[in-house]
Amino acid sequence: MIGLFLGSTDFPQIVLKTLKKENKKYFIIDLSKNNRFKNDKNAHFISIGKFGQILKLIKEKKCNKVLFAGKIDKPRISNLKLDIKGIYYIPRIIRASKLGDAAILKELIKILAENKIRVIKSNFYNPELTLSKGNFTKIKPHKIDLINIRKGIKSLKSLSAHNHVQGLIIRNNFVIAKETSKGTKKMILSIKKSKKIKAILIKLPKKKQDIRVDLPTVGLDTLKDCKKVNIGGIVLKANQNIFLDKVKCINFANKNKIFIKTI
Repeated sequence: MIGLFLGSTDFPQIVLKTLKKENKKYFIIDLSKNNRFKNDKNAHFISIGKFGQILKLIKEKKCNKVLFAGKIDKPRISNLKLDIKGIYYIPRIIRASKLGDAAILKELIKILAENKIRVIKSNFYNPELTLSKGNFTKIKPHKIDLINIRKGIKSLKSLSAHNHVQGLIIRNNFVIAKETSKGTKKMILSIKKSKKIKAILIKLPKKKQDIRVDLPTVGLDTLKDCKKVNIGGIVLKANQNIFLDKVKCINFANKNKIFIKTI
């Protein structure tokens, strides 16, 4: 039995499809905003503040391992409904929330570990969704692109370990946009299109990020957004990413002269 903490994006649906295909027993703790898994008989919509209820459910299911998949939004502490365990743990969550989304997830993992519940990698059942090291398109980065990539990576590494930034856009040796809590799509569509000089999107795990959760995710919608603003390349971390619709993405990238590279 595997427990699933599921949020937004299409990734959770892929995990569920795999589990059902392999006849794996599972239950869902639905942390999505709109209760998107309500039609699944194994789903439970529980506030993240009700730790007692969550832990009780996990123990009732005789489960000792869980998986996080999808975007789990930072909770509004003031709106959380708490049970006794929630009251006990909430000061830790509040302290973590001041450091950013990554810190909240780390604190949740610590709390689960204290209750002898292990968190496994989000792509444990779907290793095919990650990309190994290399270049995956006919188009390859030019020399100037490689210079931009190195500068972009250096910029990401200079950020705080708890910063929510997983991605940035660099063009002509200048970082022109950084990801905020609003996500990659908002960042991409916020930049002004340049017809002459193409930009590069770099998405890497946060510094000291626990790669069991919240891996940088790219899909076909990301590629389509990149085309709109003339982004000519995407750079990811090998084996530390979620890459949805791999074949469609690579075909789209080849057609629109966008390179996909992992480092």
